[in-house]
Amino acid sequence: MIIKPLALHDRDKIYRIICQRKIFTAQEIQVAMELVDEALHYPEKKDYLIYCTASTTGELTGYICFGPVPMTEHCYDIYWIAVDEKFSRKGIAGELLEFMEKFVSEKHGKQVYIDTSSTQAYEAARSFYQKHGYRLICVLEDFYRQGDHKMIFRKDLLGGGG
Repeated sequence: MIIKPLALHDRDKIYRIICQRKIFTAQEIQVAMELVDEALHYPEKKDYLIYCTASTTGELTGYICFGPVPMTEHCYDIYWIAVDEKFSRKGIAGELLEFMEKFVSEKHGKQVYIDTSSTQAYEAARSFYQKHGYRLICVLEDFYRQGDHKMIFRKDLLGGGG
């Protein structure tokens, strides 16, 4: 697996990956693509950092979008992480997460946050985050809609700061 920065030709494949997951709403897909477009058109801003995984044949297999949390010192958010269903359960999401954590640590990041939904559709995502050392630190009840809580996970990075 190769991890590389986002390129313009990756945009359509990222869109297909997000849509094929059948988890995300139309509004969520729209926001995900807005972040991709922001990263492509204004890379100098570095608000949204996007890296993709590719197979040895060059096929895009997944991506992660993350960035520094505005008005904080050393905190980062993970906005999106998604893997093509064909490559699911092959450790790609874990590789992306590990890459992001190393990147953030090298930038003196101390904490990484990720928000997700409390619905059943996001159970696998929540388990994935916990398996990789993210702990639930807050639940905002009825945040997205009635009965759909915002769950905030955090991981403290070793060696971050400085």
